Amino acid sequence: MSASPVRASAVAVLATLAALGAVLLPAPAAQAAGRTVEGGRLDWGIKSSFQSYVTGPVAKGGFKLKNGAATAGGSLFRFHSASGSYDPDGGSLEASFSGGVTFQGHQKADGTYELDMSVSRPTVKIGGGSGTLYVDVSSKAKEGGAVTTASQVPFAKLNLGGVNMKGGTSPVALANVPATLTDQGAKAFAGYYAAGAQLDPVSLSVDVKAAAVEQPASPAASPSTPAGSPSPQAAGQFTDAAVDWGVRRTFREYVTGSIGQGAWKLADGAQDGGALFRFPQGKGAYDGAKGTLDAAFAGSVHFTGAHLDLKLAKITAKVENGKGVLSADVTTGTDTKPAVPLVEFDAKGLTAEGGLATLAEAPATLTEGGAQAFNSMYKAGTEMDPVSLAVALDGTAKLPALPNLGSTATPSAPSPPTAAQPAAPSSSNTGLYAALAIAVLVLAGGATFLTLRNRKNQAPHTAPTPTPAPNASAETPAPAAGAEAPAAPAAGTADSSDSPGPSGGDGAAPRG
Repeated sequence: MSASPVRASAVAVLATLAALGAVLLPAPAAQAAGRTVEGGRLDWGIKSSFQSYVTGPVAKGGFKLKNGAATAGGSLFRFHSASGSYDPDGGSLEASFSGGVTFQGHQKADGTYELDMSVSRPTVKIGGGSGTLYVDVSSKAKEGGAVTTASQVPFAKLNLGGVNMKGGTSPVALANVPATLTDQGAKAFAGYYAAGAQLDPVSLSVDVKAAAVEQPASPAASPSTPAGSPSPQAAGQFTDAAVDWGVRRTFREYVTGSIGQGAWKLADGAQDGGALFRFPQGKGAYDGAKGTLDAAFAGSVHFTGAHLDLKLAKITAKVENGKGVLSADVTTGTDTKPAVPLVEFDAKGLTAEGGLATLAEAPATLTEGGAQAFNSMYKAGTEMDPVSLAVALDGTAKLPALPNLGSTATPSAPSPPTAAQPAAPSSSNTGLYAALAIAVLVLAGGATFLTLRNRKNQAPHTAPTPTPAPNASAETPAPAAGAEAPAAPAAGTADSSDSPGPSGGDGAAPRG
């Protein structure tokens, strides 16, 4: 057989293979669109030994939560309401969270603090196998006392340890990701720690949603079509309002801790916002000119535990002359006392704008009646959780949303960093791939036979040049995906070698 027919046959076989592949191979899937992050939480203790130092016998300070941040057991702070974007193809994630915490210690005679630092609005950015944690920071310099405020400082480097962020389904979650202080973070930390210092690990869980498909705009309603206009309200009257109040953070921790061994139950419409309780469906009257408010709210919260049975219901709020009082029906056991004034709060910030009157996180202190309601656990004048109010002055106004903790609000047990879970491949093409494999083998066998037969009739030209073996020593092993992350230090303990205090002693103290 001459070479030309053989070559022609081989070309024909290869052409058939190409055509068959074009027919049988599925077309590449369209690239998945980026997804939107809507809701979720980030748990991070910043640095446990720093917490212990602040609350210990040297600094004699504490911390305050703001903008809906909460504690989440141990030494963790929980930031909420994630927003941002996620690309499952590239594995990039950007998620910003709400909430903040302020640390204060070393109080001076004038009431100010030598140590005064706030961390808020953490943002996680992950891409290309690396990650960074950004935060807003306000801090007072350790030397000199100059106050510095910076927005979205690259505060910590996140060690993803080979975590594969591609292909994750909702929710996208990471647990105990090691974090180290950056150069910029060290400066923002007011010089208490050097760059490279180990921070507490970071855990997060965010809900992701597919990109919204733009819908054609619907035609505007004609003037003759009656619009769903809100029903008019009497001057000064309102029928929708809410008060947010967490009672007291350390009281909640006491109830659910090893001493109280209890819990709380919300009823009658009350809602749990993580660091606060929302009592909704407020009705009453508001006079912006006089700065007065008289409102009654729905909802109740019932605390139970060891030697504890306390229920607060029928919450009311009254504001006059820049001062507010929050009252409730107080039930202890079978005894109920109506309209007990629980806390007084600073209401000078109550203002109206765009049909909504609001008061955000007003400082509150316990009254004499409140002290009795808590069975003298706290003295009158004790600082309680702040009070927030929102009053819809017309039917179009919307009350602020509660913190959105995402679909996995309950934290999982600590674990090493885990990869975002990829979606399982579809099995609908299994038969197709099998048929293609058989066809390729048959046709490739025919092409090999024709080529070998042709080679028998031709003399070899030159010996093939051997291909150099790859340099094994130049190959860099990839980091293990399941590398164990260092555990965060236990709450209330301190590493004396890690203490920022001058004496090195930062003994444990109650977390305020």
